[in-house]
Amino acid sequence: MKKELPFFKYHPDPLKTGTFETDKTVICDCCGKETDIYYSGPFYSVEDVEYLCPECIANGEASKKFDGDFIDIYFGEVSDEEKIDELTHRTPSYCGWQQEIWVAHCDDFCAFLGYVGAKELKEMGVLEEVIENGSPEFNAEWSDEQIEIIKNMVDGGHVQGYLFKCLHCGKHFLYYDVD
Repeated sequence: MKKELPFFKYHPDPLKTGTFETDKTVICDCCGKETDIYYSGPFYSVEDVEYLCPECIANGEASKKFDGDFIDIYFGEVSDEEKIDELTHRTPSYCGWQQEIWVAHCDDFCAFLGYVGAKELKEMGVLEEVIENGSPEFNAEWSDEQIEIIKNMVDGGHVQGYLFKCLHCGKHFLYYDVD
């Protein structure tokens, strides 16, 4: 790779999660520069944008130029408009099946850690924690049916898990959707 990625507070390892690709060299639609690291996640804009470099996302130029957002739905309270702006305009999103949902906790957005199934949650030692922390969508405990779904979830299967970690208290949260 020609350069290092900028740091994204709410998406700390976008190469690992596959949000940025490195399989070819492209021209960024925003700055017009050649890049060998390009964004492949969702971008909500009226214009059809094919390639964005990490720098144009991090500095907000892509969002500004194309009047677009990288995420538009989140669960939890966030009172600081700057944090909302950073998530929606300067943070690469992830790809979800139904809609990309970002989890918030402790009055801030959580960091997206990646795609998971029950096996990955067990390997990380957080399966019971995400069950105990409950549903970020409904701010409530998981139902017995939802707990069974989580315990049988397979990464890349019919139910996809998305793991988040609070930047302040360190708790892990799970959002999932189905195909």
